[in-house]
Amino acid sequence: MFLEPHFKGQRSGWIEVICGSMFSGKTEELIRRLKRAKIANQHTEIFKPRIDTRYDDTRVVSHDANSVLSMPVDHSSKLLQLADGFEVVGIDEAQFFDMGLTEVCQELALRGIRVIVAGLDMDYRGKPFGPMPNLLAVAEYITKVHAICPHCGNLATHSYRLSQDNADIVLGEKDLYEPRCRTCYSMGNILKLHT
Repeated sequence: MFLEPHFKGQRSGWIEVICGSMFSGKTEELIRRLKRAKIANQHTEIFKPRIDTRYDDTRVVSHDANSVLSMPVDHSSKLLQLADGFEVVGIDEAQFFDMGLTEVCQELALRGIRVIVAGLDMDYRGKPFGPMPNLLAVAEYITKVHAICPHCGNLATHSYRLSQDNADIVLGEKDLYEPRCRTCYSMGNILKLHT
């Protein structure tokens, strides 16, 4: 005898991750997907880490100056309450969230929510950044976007820090970072070692 699962008819949620280097269009793509969901009359909300105040305290802003009002959050656990009642949830700058973000996103997806996460996949050292590798492992859909290396014109996959600051998190824009391809990134690090 075949028993039907108790969750038959439940709306299916999933996780989408948009990743890449700085200046690659991650936030632009996140905003685009959320606008399309709104056109489809879906209830949407976007969250960002409270520490990200580069362009605005309460708006998610792309480098092209497109923006959408967001809800700044201190800790990923707060998303479980704040996302209640929404069909589509966007999370920008995911690399700045705590490591619990992966479990939170999985819980939201189990609730039937489409979760769209954007963030840097690597830090300025070229290492996996915060919860991003774990999110990439559990996501149903992954989009890797690329910037253009200003030194050679190839696809940029790395975020190169122009300053000598060694802190894990240094908020900045084109004054402190630039996108680089693998080769130009490596050459820049070699030059830094010899200066």
